[in-house]
Amino acid sequence: MACRGARCQSCSGGEIIAGLPDASSPVALDYGLSTVTDHRETRVKLIHTADWHLGQSFHGQERHEEHRAFLTWLLDTLAERRADVLLVAGDLFDVVNPSLRAQELLYEFIVSAHERLPLLDIVLIAGNHDSGNRIELPAPLMRRLRTHALGRVRWCDDGSLDAEHLLVPLTDAEGETRAWCLALPFLRPAEVTGNGIAREVADIDGDGDGGNDYVAGISRVHRQLIEAARRRRTPGQALVAMSHAHLHGAAVSEDSERPIVIGGEESIPASLFPADIAYVALGHLHRAQRVGEERIRYSGSPLPLDFSEVDYPHQVVEATLEGEALSAVEAIPVPRPVAMQRLGPAPLEAILAELEALAHDPALPRERWPWLEVRVDLDAPVPDLRARVEAALDGKALRLLRLQRRLPEVAREARPTRVNLEDLGPRRLFERTWQDRWGTPPGPEILTDFDHLLQDVLDAASREETP
Repeated sequence: MACRGARCQSCSGGEIIAGLPDASSPVALDYGLSTVTDHRETRVKLIHTADWHLGQSFHGQERHEEHRAFLTWLLDTLAERRADVLLVAGDLFDVVNPSLRAQELLYEFIVSAHERLPLLDIVLIAGNHDSGNRIELPAPLMRRLRTHALGRVRWCDDGSLDAEHLLVPLTDAEGETRAWCLALPFLRPAEVTGNGIAREVADIDGDGDGGNDYVAGISRVHRQLIEAARRRRTPGQALVAMSHAHLHGAAVSEDSERPIVIGGEESIPASLFPADIAYVALGHLHRAQRVGEERIRYSGSPLPLDFSEVDYPHQVVEATLEGEALSAVEAIPVPRPVAMQRLGPAPLEAILAELEALAHDPALPRERWPWLEVRVDLDAPVPDLRARVEAALDGKALRLLRLQRRLPEVAREARPTRVNLEDLGPRRLFERTWQDRWGTPPGPEILTDFDHLLQDVLDAASREETP
């Protein structure tokens, strides 16, 4: 039986992933703090993080310096905590085609981590924001840096899951395999539903088409992967699952998370992770939380990805395994390299007073100036609103990123659904729109400003048409 795109354990006569040290030879590792050479222990320490979103455009602004500061802190934390494993549970990048600078941040971190911590195992999976193919493209090179990048699931010719591709051995400071990571990248519907290989798997498992096909397909993948991991491990080795998914009952962020599947039917039950999975490292939801049990956790995003996340506890999670069991879990707060401030909603005069009173540090370099969101409650239009807010911020080391106007709801009288725009003309159309929105006609100053703006547009169009 051959597998598509890769050789697996069952198909290749026992080929093991290259690049790992011989587990029979203890290896000394200097973390810069102390040297481990003379004892053998069954403990392995994991650092779990997710949802980095490298390359994120934050209301049009780059955040490379914030991400660089986080990765520097993370590397220091890995060394100080003497971590054996780093798990990154998806959404490494913010978009499927990340910028070169975003990719440089990731690969520079991996190289630096290997130089500083030569026996650190790093396991990365693709999230719904990532391109699975892009994540896996440099995988052969990254394995030489003890980094395993999993972007896609693979299927064998008989329709079964190539589970060996997704099983990663996790070693301790002596190079001994102490656990196995079931690294499951984000599963897109086309990979687990429909007529192709996933249909063959349904026939093999006897699951049929009942219920939600997408969730049923995910369930089959989980079951086959867990069964393969149980066969693969030896007594005393723990099982660790890593997945990028939405679990039932988990809390979703207010504004910043993209639904995985349209319709909201993508959430999966925590029961997919049976009790012999010592720890479940989840990604996708930005709010750090456990789901039902101590062992099933979202690390959350290390940085706020939207102003709605300002008050979340941003963190990474340290999980310690003793033998086959989870022995300790600790949340490690992530320092915020750039502060985020959110004012309002409040009336304009109150907002202007708050802006005037805002403290700031003029010595901060511009790339560390706090981001600012201002939400203003308005009873009537204020055409110079932005100018007034910016005047209140003049001379302050703050970056106004978003100005949100909260407008009153106005009851709209019924109007004919068909309107002849040529008969109305731009000015009358503007007056009607203003009346509908504010419940009162625009004043003379507003109409004068509109007339000037319309004339500018017409003049510009005339110049473009003149040969």
